[in-house]
Amino acid sequence: MLLLVSLQAPHSEDTIPMSSDTDKKAMNGRQQAIVELIRTSGSVTIEQLEQHFDVTPQTLRRDLNFLAETNQILRFHGGATSMSNNRNTPYTERKIQNLEGKQRIAEAVAARIPDHCSLFINIGTTNETVAAALMQHQGLQIITNSLHVATVMSQKEDFRVIVASGEVRARDGGIIGEATIDFVRQFRLDFGIVGISGIDDDGMLLDYDYREVRVAQAILDQSRCVYLVADHSKFGRNAMVQLAPISAVDALFTDEAPPPALAAALKAEAIELHIA
Repeated sequence: MLLLVSLQAPHSEDTIPMSSDTDKKAMNGRQQAIVELIRTSGSVTIEQLEQHFDVTPQTLRRDLNFLAETNQILRFHGGATSMSNNRNTPYTERKIQNLEGKQRIAEAVAARIPDHCSLFINIGTTNETVAAALMQHQGLQIITNSLHVATVMSQKEDFRVIVASGEVRARDGGIIGEATIDFVRQFRLDFGIVGISGIDDDGMLLDYDYREVRVAQAILDQSRCVYLVADHSKFGRNAMVQLAPISAVDALFTDEAPPPALAAALKAEAIELHIA
């Protein structure tokens, strides 16, 4: 009689090929905590992780490399970012994301804007928060390509609010297109307050929509002083359209210290850094 013997190993997690579910099982407690930290904050640097976990930078780099290889995060030099950071988050999510940090940024910007000045304010949830923070000012003249910004600031009787012409983007009330660019280029204002979707390590400002970028570039050109407003989730965030190098702005207002490479780029270009 021929006896067939099965050589299949007993079932265990160690012998199961890795998949999206088993990737999470393979993570240790610290790595799970890193993923959660990145998910809530948008991005982190090695330095920030060192302050959070009592381990060496080398260990943290290995953790990040493993998490990137198993598609839990996106790795960049000096840190990591959320997988969702390579796409434009829906407006309703962005509206509430890191609201406390955006409010601190808005207050810091408002403190630098004098009464009776003129300013551009472009599209973005941080910019909308800045608009709300400026409501205690007097006699501002505002040009905006954001219906949300216009709605907020038009409630002040001594403000003069001019809305740019162009195509209204349904998802966030942004106004874009060639007509918007032509409209912006008719003016020369004291300040330009601009938001951004991502800032690369070398300081390149990045966004997702080419038409929105064209309008923002016009605002940079027509502003005597440019304030960039961006919370820490924008550091290292991927977006494929280049807006301008960091040298195109006069100051960056953010809520946490930028990664070392970006901090070095700011210093090299003598860009003011305000951490709210």
